[in-house]
Amino acid sequence: MSVSLEAYYGLPTEVRFCSQCVMSNQRPASAVEFKHTISSKKTTIAFDEEGVCDACRFAEQKEKLNWEEREQELVSLLDQYRSKDGSYDCIVPGSGGKDSAYQSHVLKYKYGMNPLTITWPPILYTEYGYQNWKNWIDVGGFDNISFTRNGRVMNLLTKLSIENLFHPFQTFMLGQKNIGPKLAARLGIPLVFYGENEAEYGNPIADTTTSLRDNSYHTFNNLDEIYLGGVSLAELIDSYGVSLSDLMCFLPAQDEQLSQTDVKVHYLGYYLKWTPQEVYYYAVDNCGFKARPFRTQGTYSKYNSIDDKIDDLHYYTTFIKFGIGRATYDASQEIRNGHITREEGVALVNRFDGEFPDRYFDDVMKYIGMEPEHFHKLADKFRSPHLWGRDASGEPKLRHTISGQGLDDAEQAQRDAA
Repeated sequence: MSVSLEAYYGLPTEVRFCSQCVMSNQRPASAVEFKHTISSKKTTIAFDEEGVCDACRFAEQKEKLNWEEREQELVSLLDQYRSKDGSYDCIVPGSGGKDSAYQSHVLKYKYGMNPLTITWPPILYTEYGYQNWKNWIDVGGFDNISFTRNGRVMNLLTKLSIENLFHPFQTFMLGQKNIGPKLAARLGIPLVFYGENEAEYGNPIADTTTSLRDNSYHTFNNLDEIYLGGVSLAELIDSYGVSLSDLMCFLPAQDEQLSQTDVKVHYLGYYLKWTPQEVYYYAVDNCGFKARPFRTQGTYSKYNSIDDKIDDLHYYTTFIKFGIGRATYDASQEIRNGHITREEGVALVNRFDGEFPDRYFDDVMKYIGMEPEHFHKLADKFRSPHLWGRDASGEPKLRHTISGQGLDDAEQAQRDAA
């Protein structure tokens, strides 16, 4: 009789893998974690009765959609807001990666909009990431506001995010998500466009549009529920020597800002069929985007999320916490898009998932003032017992893997057969 092991983060105790892609049911359905995840409940990606994940079902629906009708919806929307006096009519947040390059270029040069691009810069720019940002503006041809936040506070919050959540990007993501809508409200610009629809990954976020007035994620109403780096705002102010003004750039828009402009957030991927590989080619041709000059550690690709040195470490922490590394994310998406088979995806995950990202590791540790040994101790702290065990040599090993080579996979197979 098997013993039920403790599952952290509100994860399902039984590990299952999608029958179509290589994603497991341990994937959180929300990318941003607001509280200390050891004790908070989380919603994970859902599987149907046939063992297929939400993201795969969404990919099937995409193939049945009338994309000409969706594009007409986009044209009708843009016709309502297109500037006639040269003023900005929409905001495109981004770093100059393939997605923001594509969406801004299409909006400006195909649909005649006048986007203002907004950048919440990476914590630690990679050399090629910075060049891609420059190319986005100079080659693509866009006006841009790059928001340089308080470096001391960003450093502190990044360290707290690793210490308390083992999530290097938690506070970064909050600032990145909020900066576009906040500036739109302040500048009186009614539209904000992001790229991929969140449903691409099985996230339960509205398909079409979000009004900031109706969405607490983007408003200032629930400050008591917002934790930065796993620490409440009150504790940050009382114990860490920061003021509310130091933290404002990470927080949502205030009600008085929203009263002047009803900003609506849209996903361009709802209106235009979004295929990451095609988006990459478009960004290369039109905005001078260049892939990494080497393979990204933890996966097999070169062009996804490459502008920040902390990106690679972030995906390593998802492997520790959820048993899902960067190769799983990349392969699952490419399987859904028909670019690789599931068998190929399994082989890629087996080869690259969980690879330690040592290329920029020392740079990150130096930036936050953390000893590497302490980081590795934190990694062990955040390994959920239901996901991780120890092999005969005492090394941590996943209990269940997509290739069936985990510590407990034989036992799982027997239960499934029964």
